[in-house]
Amino acid sequence: MRLATLRDGGTTVAVRADSDTTATVIDGFPDLSALLADSDWKQIATSASGRSIGLDGANFAPVVPHPGKIVCVGLNYASHITEMGRELPEYPTLFAKFADALTGPYDDVVVPAYAGSQLDWEAELAVIIGKTAYQVDEKDATDHIAGYSVINDYTMRDYQYRTLQWDQGKTFEKTSGFGPFLVTDYQLGTPIEARLEGEVVQSSTTDDLVFTPARLVDYISHIVTLRPGDVIITGTTGGVGHARKPPRYIQDGETVEVSIGGLGTVRNKTVIK
Repeated sequence: MRLATLRDGGTTVAVRADSDTTATVIDGFPDLSALLADSDWKQIATSASGRSIGLDGANFAPVVPHPGKIVCVGLNYASHITEMGRELPEYPTLFAKFADALTGPYDDVVVPAYAGSQLDWEAELAVIIGKTAYQVDEKDATDHIAGYSVINDYTMRDYQYRTLQWDQGKTFEKTSGFGPFLVTDYQLGTPIEARLEGEVVQSSTTDDLVFTPARLVDYISHIVTLRPGDVIITGTTGGVGHARKPPRYIQDGETVEVSIGGLGTVRNKTVIK
């Protein structure tokens, strides 16, 4: 099943995609954050019979617009760890992103000029929690996952490396394209790719993850309770601009696309001003 949050008539609606061109409104739920807060969300979405809405040219909001927590994982693809000159980690590297950093999967990303000198792309798989998880074992973790989506962990490298803490380079306002769909039945192993102005700059598969979604739910839930609608962003693969010699950064007017097989594509034009 594919679910989304659409902007519609000055508000937003939660929808179930019935095909590539049409969706059904899930009445009573303004977005997927509200839907996931209901313990019966999956049955509600499956049985929804609201009005039909077209997806061609639809205005997609961030797929889960109001997560209580966004937990990001750094250095989680073997290929990216290697290009950054590091050894495979024993434990996940965790940091946070705020919900204010999210934007729609096709929105322009507007970056202040003072933060626009070292903009980088990071293609990532997002895991969306569907059931409260606290001290959950890896073998049971998938029962707590609602589904998966696509995100570009858009990064301001100059801000990221001002200190040893990464957050300030990862959470600029409305810079992380998120969506377009929450897919409930995704399986690891499909291609993950980033393209800059149509050129492939990252290419791998999601089974190159060092820490799988199940392992991350296990690890994080032994630190803090994961609640429905929370998001885990699982890390990026090799090919980021900052690791190139010489480094390569996103320029004003350039479009970044991030695709994951079976999940879809986010596409954001960069506007520096």
